[in-house]
Amino acid sequence: MPGNGLARAVEVYDFGRPTTLAREHSRVLELAFETYARQWGTLLTSTIRAATTVVAENISMVTYDEYAASLPTTTAVVICAIKGQDAKGVIQYPTEAVFHWITRMVGGSLSAPVPNRKFTHIEHSLVEQFMQDALEDLDYSFGSLLSAPPTVHDILFNSQFAQAAATDTLMIVATLIVTVGDTTWDTSIALPADPLLDQLGTSNPMSSPADAPRQLRCHLAGTPVDVEMALAPVPVLPGAILNLAVGDVLPLRHPTGRPFDLTVAGRPVARAVGVTHGTRQAGQVVSIEESAP
Repeated sequence: MPGNGLARAVEVYDFGRPTTLAREHSRVLELAFETYARQWGTLLTSTIRAATTVVAENISMVTYDEYAASLPTTTAVVICAIKGQDAKGVIQYPTEAVFHWITRMVGGSLSAPVPNRKFTHIEHSLVEQFMQDALEDLDYSFGSLLSAPPTVHDILFNSQFAQAAATDTLMIVATLIVTVGDTTWDTSIALPADPLLDQLGTSNPMSSPADAPRQLRCHLAGTPVDVEMALAPVPVLPGAILNLAVGDVLPLRHPTGRPFDLTVAGRPVARAVGVTHGTRQAGQVVSIEESAP
């Protein structure tokens, strides 16, 4: 309210580059990330020889600056290049998780404390080979949504040095929950949004606004409604209702030869007579109300 002395931050919204995903696009991306999570979980299980589950969640579209700001300073960042694209993708893992996997890969003991340092040449080679296999799973999971197979461009130890895209570049970001035994880590994957949305527009085109009336009619036609077949209503005073007792007779003004009223939401749409259909009672329509649609 004016005069309350509170300053409000105003965020400029660019309608030419909306930061929300269409429902159709969001569902396609969810399926792609879920497929990648299953594929990568299988790869990780066979690589480190330990039961692993990976679950994809929290898919959103943010700028690269927002995504980079959300990353911890010390973390493993894999920069992924896609041929023909200036902006690159990012796959981020906690360093604790990566050293845990490397230790298992070489058959080492997990009792030693996790180091907080850069990868050695051998560790870097192991991570790079592992990520090449993971990116093959990513290419398989996204299919035609990726214009070219992604490749490992660089592996960094500090997220502040990761310059995968311009700060205002929109990214599709998904959080992946990795569980190995009793230990769980949060990882993330970010892919440039523009090339993905371009492919989504081709493989899953949005409906034309001109088709909205037909879609609305189809939607209404498939919506269930309650249909009632009843006698014509008769007005009764509240006193008569309050004094009703077992055995009382309530006279109705519905002629014996008149069909029942067929109503939807209290509105008469037709008239019907009672018939037997198999072992059940049914109503056979004998006339349609002129005002009914």
